[in-house]
Amino acid sequence: QFLKQLGIHPDWQFVDVYGMEPELLSMVPRPVCAVLLLFPITEKYETFRTEEEERIKTMGQDVKSSVYFMKQTINNACGTIGLIHAIANNRDKMNFETNSSLKKFLEDSLSMTPEERAKYLETYEAIRVTHESSAHEGQTEAPSIDEKVDLHFVALVNVGGHLYELDGRKPFPVNHGETSDDSFLEDAIEVCKKFMERDPEELRFNAIALSAA
Repeated sequence: QFLKQLGIHPDWQFVDVYGMEPELLSMVPRPVCAVLLLFPITEKYETFRTEEEERIKTMGQDVKSSVYFMKQTINNACGTIGLIHAIANNRDKMNFETNSSLKKFLEDSLSMTPEERAKYLETYEAIRVTHESSAHEGQTEAPSIDEKVDLHFVALVNVGGHLYELDGRKPFPVNHGETSDDSFLEDAIEVCKKFMERDPEELRFNAIALSAA
């Protein structure tokens, strides 16, 4: 529904990944061009994130210039940013309606820095309004205001044969190594498993795949 509102033809759809075992992954329609992971931000995760950032800054990494990455400056917009990351890095595969608000956003922001893209999204009414209306239609019950639940979305995409984790809270994309169109779902799920292994007592993990309809 959200994709349709943003002016994307229904050749691609978001589908639930019901589990990480091979037989459950085999139920996901192929090809898959992106995976969104919803996970809890816990102390363990924040410690890991800081260490990872320092390690990458020290050792460096290869990030292709064609990776579309944006920062997150709007609270609770991680789902929207994850979706933009998923679509933007697969825009050559998408069929957009002529008047698609997302197509215009991507065209306008292609030459911007990750920070400029975040600022542009803050003022970009069409996507924000769509995000807010779809958030109210969602089936997941919103946590009560007293709960200190901090759930966050990241996007996993294949750009030029490398698997990137795109998270607007991080200063840069994270390159998780080589992948291919055929192995992408399995490779992305391996990255998801690492998130789960870092927080073994946590159950609030959920993955959805952007699959061919």
